[in-house]
Amino acid sequence: MTESTPEATPREAIAPLLDEHAEIEQALADPAVHADAGRARRLGRRYAELGRVVRAWNAQQDSAGDLAAGRELAETDPAFAEELPALEQAAAAAVENLRRVLVPSDPDDGRDAILEIKAGEGGEESALFAGDLLRMYLRFAERMGWSTQLLAATESDLGGYKDVAVAIKTKSAPSDPSEGVWAKLKYEGGVHRVQRVPVTESQGRIHTSAAGVLVLPEVDDPGEMEIDQNDLRIDVFRSSGPGGQSVNTTDSAVRITHLPTGIVVSMQNEKSQLQNREQAMRVLRARLLAARQEEADAAASEQRRSQVRTVDRSERIRTYNFPENRIVDHRTGFKAYNLDAVLDGDLGPVVTSAIEKDDAARLAEAGA
Repeated sequence: MTESTPEATPREAIAPLLDEHAEIEQALADPAVHADAGRARRLGRRYAELGRVVRAWNAQQDSAGDLAAGRELAETDPAFAEELPALEQAAAAAVENLRRVLVPSDPDDGRDAILEIKAGEGGEESALFAGDLLRMYLRFAERMGWSTQLLAATESDLGGYKDVAVAIKTKSAPSDPSEGVWAKLKYEGGVHRVQRVPVTESQGRIHTSAAGVLVLPEVDDPGEMEIDQNDLRIDVFRSSGPGGQSVNTTDSAVRITHLPTGIVVSMQNEKSQLQNREQAMRVLRARLLAARQEEADAAASEQRRSQVRTVDRSERIRTYNFPENRIVDHRTGFKAYNLDAVLDGDLGPVVTSAIEKDDAARLAEAGA
């Protein structure tokens, strides 16, 4: 290769990952492994993660072989010398791609996610904006081919949401973890600010209000997040609708408090107490997983902490300006004047800007 070509990764440096991929592939071929659905899912996620490395390694080896063959032919036939620049460029690109996939990624990328939206400053207008955000994410999920399930919702008097939670899932396990729901939506957590004339404003003045978004990686195997029942306080009560009126004459709503952490989850959308309890435990596991990862990130200092996704849920991450049809992401500098399209689910470019900035930061750290 030319002197400007990045140095190739030696096989001994990558051999443990290649061996692990082969071992998991053999394990997944064993029907007994699939009798334990949770283990099979965990192995499948790791297999997909390592698959990126294997594909990049094979591509790097192929391109290096093509370049070596081209140089050998060029020594005897000058006509082949014309192809060398393209072969060198391809080999350098393959080396760089392998370097990128070897940078430690988020192990939760292939997971599904639970997304919660809560109205904040702005009263009824904030609740209406929370409804707009929910619609945006549901439309984006539809574009991505994901499925969605409403877990909990407290509606406001004008049809918005005081709070709402939705589960978003891929219809099949992604072959590339970077295509997982969590990988795409994990940067959405934070405060989303809206500037527009509220429907409740009679003077036509522009108001600013906000809604909070929290995104959690979902635990697809309850055995992965064991919860001691003695650590739970479970209360039951009657469901209520907008304005606090009772909508259920039985005590079907459930509130679960995880005593060691103080995390509280309430569910009342389902008609049965058992269903509400199952949904509440689902959200509780996701919150506990997120808390565990936050602790790991803190312990690792800045090395693994995302440069874009923050654990500070009070951070203002984005502004939606209706009069100018403008959307701005304050972390990445992304700006566009197609707010109407974004709210209709065209969220891809905004998400990509966050992913690219975080990838660049991780690569810079790895090269430091």
